[in-house]
Amino acid sequence: MMNKILFIKMNMQKISFICLFSLISFSALAQGNGRTGEAGASELLINPWSQSSGWAGANTASVKGVESVFLNVAGLTRLDGTELVFSHSNFLADIAINGFGFAQKIGDSGVLALSAMSLDFGDIERTTSENPDGTLGTYSAQFVNLALSYAYQFSYSMSAGITAKLISESAAELTANGFAIDAGVHYQTGANKQAQFGITLKNWGPRMDFKGDGDDITAVPNASDYEMTLEFRSAAFELPTLLNIGGSYDFLIYNGEGSQMFRITVSETFVSNSFSKDQFLTGLELSYKEIVSLRGGFAYEDGVFDDYDNGRTTVFRGPSAGFTVELPISDKTRFGIDYSYRVADPLPSVHTFGVRITL
Repeated sequence: MMNKILFIKMNMQKISFICLFSLISFSALAQGNGRTGEAGASELLINPWSQSSGWAGANTASVKGVESVFLNVAGLTRLDGTELVFSHSNFLADIAINGFGFAQKIGDSGVLALSAMSLDFGDIERTTSENPDGTLGTYSAQFVNLALSYAYQFSYSMSAGITAKLISESAAELTANGFAIDAGVHYQTGANKQAQFGITLKNWGPRMDFKGDGDDITAVPNASDYEMTLEFRSAAFELPTLLNIGGSYDFLIYNGEGSQMFRITVSETFVSNSFSKDQFLTGLELSYKEIVSLRGGFAYEDGVFDDYDNGRTTVFRGPSAGFTVELPISDKTRFGIDYSYRVADPLPSVHTFGVRITL
């Protein structure tokens, strides 16, 4: 019986690796740079979490806990108990982003997580061609993503996970609802799990489209005395599918008594985007006794050093930084405060604040 269980686990590992590695070839042929602007649901590309955004998202291989839901869901298996995370950002202009996540270890090898991200655009004035000054009141647009994730550790080295996401967008009597799946694998090796590798496919799902009365137009045809409502149907749009491939390594420094004092982690991630330029994400983190951590990152893509009017197609300039202070409250409980800063231009740079409780 034991041999049969081991055989099943080994085959599950092989299947997971074969499926995700086969996606590398598919992603390489996507030619995302030539399809810029053709996808919708761009909020799926926004990192709402304060720890990983301080790395510029470079820690695909080393991410753990709730934040794994965004970067690589397989990293959930690095959680030993329960984690609650909340984050808040004022994104670029007047957009408020709130993120909440809960993860719970199940049994010896599984972790289940539930997370949500919402974008609030505030009050927007209604305008029409007849009332361009906005005398018709206001409306509010809101995007919400809900995610249910599960990850399983097959062995000391190998884990895999999957996320199912519900996507909701609403604005001025228009709504669009969709569904997407993320899948990822995580591999680690070394006496202290110092070398890590991760691959994840994100935002794979069917097309979405807007429905509702918000884009209807009421007009009076020529030579008539009655009004007619014209319905405009929106075109369907694809989701911003991408593939992350990342690696990281921990350099551990011990004191004379053999206790770990410092951890220096270097990370690199390649992002193959289906609808925008590919990126190389580089990150570095210095941690003292896993209590105080300082991190920085850089997101490179073609044209990132150019002016916004001369080739740069992203509002972010590349650099990011952040820190974490995580204090032990008891033997099993820790409370942490996270912060990250992302440089943007010409819109305001992004500050993200977060709190986490690990039980």
